[in-house]
Amino acid sequence: MTNRLLTMFLCLLMPAIWLSSSASAEQSLSANGKVLELDESNFDSAISSFDFILVDFYAPWCGHCKRLSPQACEKEFWDLLFCGRPTYTPPGTEAHDITQNPILGITVVLELDEAAPILASLKEPIVIAKVNADKFTRLARKYDIDGYPTLKIFMHGVPVEYNGPRKADLLVRYLKKFVAPNVSVLDSDSAISDFVEAAGTYFPIYIGFGLDELVISKLSVKYKKKAWFSVAKDFSEDVMVSYDFDKVPSLVALHPSYNEQSIFYGPFEEEFLEDFVKQNLFPLVIPINQDTLKSLKDDERKIVLTIFEDEMEENSKKMIKLLKAAASANRDLVFGYVGVKQWEDFADTFGANKKTTLPKMVIWDGDEEYFTVLGSEWIGEDDQATQISRFLEGYREGKTTKERIGGPSFLGFINSLIGIRTVYMLVFAVAVVMLIQTINKGDNEPLRVGTGDQVDHASSSISKAESKEYRSGDKED
Repeated sequence: MTNRLLTMFLCLLMPAIWLSSSASAEQSLSANGKVLELDESNFDSAISSFDFILVDFYAPWCGHCKRLSPQACEKEFWDLLFCGRPTYTPPGTEAHDITQNPILGITVVLELDEAAPILASLKEPIVIAKVNADKFTRLARKYDIDGYPTLKIFMHGVPVEYNGPRKADLLVRYLKKFVAPNVSVLDSDSAISDFVEAAGTYFPIYIGFGLDELVISKLSVKYKKKAWFSVAKDFSEDVMVSYDFDKVPSLVALHPSYNEQSIFYGPFEEEFLEDFVKQNLFPLVIPINQDTLKSLKDDERKIVLTIFEDEMEENSKKMIKLLKAAASANRDLVFGYVGVKQWEDFADTFGANKKTTLPKMVIWDGDEEYFTVLGSEWIGEDDQATQISRFLEGYREGKTTKERIGGPSFLGFINSLIGIRTVYMLVFAVAVVMLIQTINKGDNEPLRVGTGDQVDHASSSISKAESKEYRSGDKED
């Protein structure tokens, strides 16, 4: 009787337990302004529950991950040091905040935790989540995670790699773009200024003055992740003066962070429009760093790369102005620059370092090959404008030699992708394998250390091991 009552009680209790666990799981996946912790049990449910969810695939030992969301940082000296290690911030980009730690005097901001409540409160909420990819390797393999941290934004379940800024306020401004209209319609001068201010400085901005939104609707969808698009229906002459165009329709491209703008007066067929949009996705001359390099990977144009000793020196800045003039006349190429001081590993792959003559110019295909122009391997101090023109003429005339990027500096790229600790682990693993091989080779003449009794005992143990018969059912290590 007691057993029957117990069984009935459990039957009545199970639905309540199931409903409670379901409600708990649903609550844990709500857009409550907190960073969700996902694993293999709830990942698919999360990306199907939210239209927009940014997922941080991290590893607990990764220093960059800890700077992005350092609450997992262990209170040990080396972890604290690694969490707060500063990074180079190239000109034209925002600095990453780093956290104030009372032990080391370093500052670290919980970037994702700070951005999460703001994004969750949007009209179209964006949820932030994280996955320990070092632990849940199946998810890491499924989404091709090969470096930490890797951020992907899932839009209606479709993953897109996130290459935007990671500082909280910039991350919020960047992600707002994904839920914004493809083309914003502006009907007054104030609406135009509000749109430009809200768009910020990270993306280029396209404003079609007197242009129908249908003309750029396809391009706005295609390049939604890379630029802001709008059309201005009503505006004053003051706006025309401010944006420096004198007739309509016209399409104005703005790069606020570089203080650059271009104007397109037509023809407004899709082919010509797209050429203008693509050519203005980047500034005339772009600083090469980890972030900009990612954004360039989808551009099919070759890169005119200028390598300085230090891109912040006054002479370098003067030459960059000359490169802008050359870039405006050669829009079929992307012009970029990097300083050896700023990114030595990258510069060294093109044979440029502190021991070589600089500035150096090359044509890079964005992959494994680059071209040097005969007679224009480096740029002297006199009449640099003429030398740049001669370099471009030599390239177009085919007076080039093909080279392959390489050198030991590729270790630097590996470090930046998977972390220095992983490299140390790989080196340690190789050392262990070599040690095992050495021991195996020495089996014929075993090393005997100790007293005579110890040696005899070791010899006896070896003999017993050698005489042991191997059976098919035994496991072999």
